[in-house]
This record gives sequence, C-alpha cells and structure tokens, in this order.
Amino acid sequence: MEAAAAEQAAHVAIEPSILYFGTPVVLLSTENEDGTPNLAPMSSAWALGRTVVLGLGAEGQTARNLRQRPELVINVPGPDQWRAVERLAPLTGRDPVPAAKAGVFRFERDKFAAAGLRPEPSETVGPSRVAECPLQLEARAERVGPGASGDFVIVEAAVLRVHADPRIVVPGTHHVDPAEWSPLIYNFRHYFGLGPELGHTFRSETPRTP
Repeated sequence: MEAAAAEQAAHVAIEPSILYFGTPVVLLSTENEDGTPNLAPMSSAWALGRTVVLGLGAEGQTARNLRQRPELVINVPGPDQWRAVERLAPLTGRDPVPAAKAGVFRFERDKFAAAGLRPEPSETVGPSRVAECPLQLEARAERVGPGASGDFVIVEAAVLRVHADPRIVVPGTHHVDPAEWSPLIYNFRHYFGLGPELGHTFRSETPRTP
C-alpha cells in the first residue's frame, strides 16, 4: 500500500511552454499618443496593498503608452466575458505590427469596438473604463522597468480609485463579496471561472458559516 502511494505521488520534470498556472485576466486601457484608446488583455497581474504589479510584452502598445503616459485602468472581467477577451487576444495597437508579433497578430485601431465592449469615462485618469467589467481600477504607473529576460516590462501601478458593480459588493460596506464575484482565470491558455468555495483565511472580513 505504501509503495503504491509513493508511486502515485511521484513527480516528473517537465518543460511547459508557458507558466500561466491559474492567473486572473485583466483588460488594460491606456491612451495612445493621438489620444485614442488602446485596450489590451493580459494575464500576469497581482496586487499588494494598493499596488498592482503587471507583466507586459516589451514591444506592445500598452508598454509603449505607459512609458510615455502613465495613467491606465485595470479592468477585471468576469468568466462570462471570456469571448470578448479572446476577440482582443490576436490584436495589437502597434502599426506596423512588431516583428515578434508578425504573422500571429494584426493591427486594430478600435479595440473597444472589435471586442464588442463599451468605454465609459474615468474619474481620476484619462483612459476609459470598460463598462462591462464588474471591477475597474483607475491607476497610475509609478514604475515601468525591464523584466529579467528583456522580453517583458514590469509595471508597478498605484490604484487611485476602485469601481465595482453593486451586485458584487456586500451591502452597506466597501467589501467585494467573494460569493458573488468570480474573476476570469487564465489556466495554461484556457479560460476558467472559480469553483465552489472551500473556506476562507483567518483574515477574511467577509466570513460565512459553511
């Protein structure tokens, strides 16, 4: 019995082409040099306090915009919006298309229309929010630097204002209700939502009795 359990527990060394092991998808809205909006999906984002750290392709239009105009909106879609995200996935705001993206991506000027999404004005920054996204974080890029490989840039964005669909907010509070909110998850290039709740951390401010 013990030998069988040990055999089942054995790991194998693998070399996956990507390491998106269940990360949230966000849509980043920025402003182009001519004032037009750019909208781009990305799946390397994490938050620490009021700072959101983003990993972006170094040659993309979003990275170029943030180097010159640091305001942005981090729009967080829900699982039912994965098709809109996927409509954006093969598009780039760079014209001409960078060599690293040629043959795979195509230039699109109006990404909101291409995705079937609606822009709405922000309150503290210039770029528009995505009206359909349940969570929208207006932010400013405080630091934009190269990643270790040189293929990416790391952005540290300070969140200035958070907008939330009232349906996902605990009534009478400023807390997002985890039972009502599910982010869109990018899991090894497949889209998922959250499964049933397993429990909560001792620091939770919205605990529920199982």
